[in-house]
Amino acid sequence: MSEVKKRAQLSRDKKAPLGPDLDLADFSRHGGEWAYDPDYQHFAPEERGHLLKAGIELTDEDHAGTFLQADTRVVHCQANRPGVEVLPITQALATHDWVAQHLWQLVQVDADKYTARTELDLDNGYFIRALPQVKVEQPVEACLYLRTDRFAQHVHNLVVVEPGAHLHIITGCTTHPGVRSGLHIGVSEFYVREGGHLTFTMVHNWAEDIHVRPRTGVLVEAGGTFVSNYILLRPVKTLQMYPTVTLAGEGAVASLNSIVIAHPGAQVDIGGRVILKAPHSRAEIVARTITTGGLSISRGHLIGLAPDIKAHLECRGLILAPTGQIIAIPELEGHVAGVDMSHEAAVGRIAAEEIEYLMARGLDEEEAVSTIVRGFLRVKIEGLPPGLEEEIENTIQETGKGL
Repeated sequence: MSEVKKRAQLSRDKKAPLGPDLDLADFSRHGGEWAYDPDYQHFAPEERGHLLKAGIELTDEDHAGTFLQADTRVVHCQANRPGVEVLPITQALATHDWVAQHLWQLVQVDADKYTARTELDLDNGYFIRALPQVKVEQPVEACLYLRTDRFAQHVHNLVVVEPGAHLHIITGCTTHPGVRSGLHIGVSEFYVREGGHLTFTMVHNWAEDIHVRPRTGVLVEAGGTFVSNYILLRPVKTLQMYPTVTLAGEGAVASLNSIVIAHPGAQVDIGGRVILKAPHSRAEIVARTITTGGLSISRGHLIGLAPDIKAHLECRGLILAPTGQIIAIPELEGHVAGVDMSHEAAVGRIAAEEIEYLMARGLDEEEAVSTIVRGFLRVKIEGLPPGLEEEIENTIQETGKGL
């Protein structure tokens, strides 16, 4: 089947996940024997610069906790503030009897072969917990790192924000500068208890032949808030990501924000579902997508199961290359009277008059395009390291060059 026909079929079969059905046997399970590194001494300058592009600063300063896993090995793990726990998931299972009862409750172990493989052949993952009423101003930094070429990494993460606690996690997923291919499977389950607040910022900085399969479930209790920020600006081969958030308590809130660039050859399928089960719960899904030649699906699904809920979905995409394609799929489900749900979706190109307007004020064409792209992708994310903010700004500016 030609590429054009494949894309047309994909447009018709909107429920089908994007990307190939990977053969897990194609990837190695022999990761590096990396030693524990309490002072980050074993990272070369080139490696440090690459990690910074995913928001990982390799320092315990100004962080409430840190976690770094390279392939199968946890090479750094530390809690730096009272009331915060940071452990490898295997250690958390041995430390707290109740941890096992929280795994595979929000993500089904038999959801697909990726979740099943994670259960059968777990590498590790992180456990992060904020104790009741603890309000942590500094972020916890977590990194899941592919340091060996062709390696398949299987992790299971658990985050628990206890009642009244506030927590911000910045997690960077990336590869060693010498790694070009591999697979990352990340199962994550987040519990936000009554009155808790979790901001989860995930930055992906992969390589051109990396396949990524996150599987995420979130439960938010009464008065709780979950804010998800996702950033993908660098090339990746395929990505499938569709977290499901359940607002189970009255007044619970969810906000899912994503900034994505689909580079040539990439197949990116991202989105999110929010189930509003309790009265007065609120949800927002905002997606900004640009393609410079890749294929991108932007999904959003809001399900209203209780009266007096309010939810909005916004998907906007820009096609900046003839070979690029964006498919926006907004879905709303209202099951009772009294719901307030809306969506807007738009896919297009940069208007010539916008470029001409900026050129009339002294910018050349490339500068004008970069300015428009920068404005389109600008979604303010609190708490990012200055180095990462600068990297995001530079990457966005580069995207407009030559287009």
